[in-house]
Amino acid sequence: MAKLWYPVIDYLKCEECGSCLKKCTHGVYDQSKAPSPVVINPDGCIDHCHGCGNLCPQGAITYVGDDTGWNPPNGNKQDFEESCACCSSTDKKQLNVDFLFLDLNTCERCMATDDTLNEAVDELSPILNTLGVNIALNKINIVSPEMAEQFQFISSPTIRINGKDICIEVKENNCKDCGDLCGDDVACRVFVYDGKEYNQPPKAMIMNELLKAIYIPQQTSTETIYSLPENLEKFFNGKAASSCEGNCSCS
Repeated sequence: MAKLWYPVIDYLKCEECGSCLKKCTHGVYDQSKAPSPVVINPDGCIDHCHGCGNLCPQGAITYVGDDTGWNPPNGNKQDFEESCACCSSTDKKQLNVDFLFLDLNTCERCMATDDTLNEAVDELSPILNTLGVNIALNKINIVSPEMAEQFQFISSPTIRINGKDICIEVKENNCKDCGDLCGDDVACRVFVYDGKEYNQPPKAMIMNELLKAIYIPQQTSTETIYSLPENLEKFFNGKAASSCEGNCSCS
């Protein structure tokens, strides 16, 4: 991960009021364990967000990776509103945008998708603010089969809005960059928009999907049994073998 930031609960202080679970809109806490705060998705936490910690009446929440000098304010409402721009407004609708990828250093496809997504979000932000909509952009580097299973990762790169993939179906073609990373032939995501195929999503495609998520009710996706796609298995195995050959003598 590019960042390391998530809440840690001091259960000796926690009185299980449920304030943190009610306020967090990023899926960090296991809602099935409410009102007990159990962190189930640390990667969903917004970097340098102190929202739940500022709201905790017992000061029971601290953060891994906190270098800000922040101290638990024991539920001081003013501090919460000033320091948690991502979720301080109770009137705003939330759009959670997840960008899942394999590599942002070598893969041109992933890097171009990242740039286009940033541009789309930046251009829409003023309009969405006027509409009372907040965007939470989460960038998730899938670095292992375990992470792929955790996030039900099918193909790189992937953009999900409120958990829904912007692509109706998975299409892929050969990705030389990811192939070079793992030493094997690997196929990556192809985006289909207006009947044409692109190696990175057009900005108009992303913007349309963001607006659709606001105005068109989304169907609840049915749960499916996940198995690591052969393509991703090949990528992770190849990278692991390449790293091993370069750094150890286990062979």
